[in-house]
Amino acid sequence: MTDSGVKGPIRAVLIDLSGTLHIEDQIIGGSLDALRRLREASVNIRFITNTTKEGTRSLKERLRCLGIEIGEGEYFGSLTAARRYLIEHQLRPHLMIDSKAMEDFEGISTEDPDCVVVGLAPEHFDFAPMNKAFRLLYDGASLIAVHKARYYMTGSGGLALGPGPFVEVLECAADVTATVVGKPERRFFLDALTDLNIPPEHTVMIGDDVKDDVDGAQKVGMTGILVRTGKYRPGDEHKIDRPPDHVCEDFSEAVDIIIDIVTKQSNVEDAPPP
Repeated sequence: MTDSGVKGPIRAVLIDLSGTLHIEDQIIGGSLDALRRLREASVNIRFITNTTKEGTRSLKERLRCLGIEIGEGEYFGSLTAARRYLIEHQLRPHLMIDSKAMEDFEGISTEDPDCVVVGLAPEHFDFAPMNKAFRLLYDGASLIAVHKARYYMTGSGGLALGPGPFVEVLECAADVTATVVGKPERRFFLDALTDLNIPPEHTVMIGDDVKDDVDGAQKVGMTGILVRTGKYRPGDEHKIDRPPDHVCEDFSEAVDIIIDIVTKQSNVEDAPPP
């Protein structure tokens, strides 16, 4: 590791969305200008998210209205990973997913389900739907968690329960272990880089969740930057075995660090041989 905390030349930057660039329909101050500056640097950008409250098309459109333009191939989300997993394993899901996210599962049969897929869907977390899921699991269906985030930041400034606690209730009741497909799973981070052909050592992850964003990324060899926005709470940086490579006040400060490192790398690469 270099003094900058970066493990190799920066070729790609993975950016969390909710809590890092925006909170619901509010942009976090300075994020748009910082994103513009990052795009001007010689790095590839991927937006990665565990958001399951709405489908990919709807999310991209909402972000576009906020000023966050996501280009073709720049997005990789946990719903994308969940759909891919279902297709690869030829599974028929019982979907405990927000109605606004159902568009991401179009074309996948839900007849005679052999698995239960859980995302952030408060309308499914009452007794009756949870009990239906429990019975399917108890009868042999597998459990798939789109992610297991414990909580998230709402637009009103307060925290709200994520799907993680409800997934753990089902795990406990049915005596099963969920397969998690979103952050912080190793495959999720690596799949986000597949089309870029860039190794984790040349990649930086920026996010507000010390466990799902930073710890997950660092465990696959990426550089992790924790931002003190969104769900961040004082002391979060001490809640993982290996502290974040960098802790920044916000996305803008994180971009300042990356641009500084990229500029120094460029100067070294352009320097004539001794």
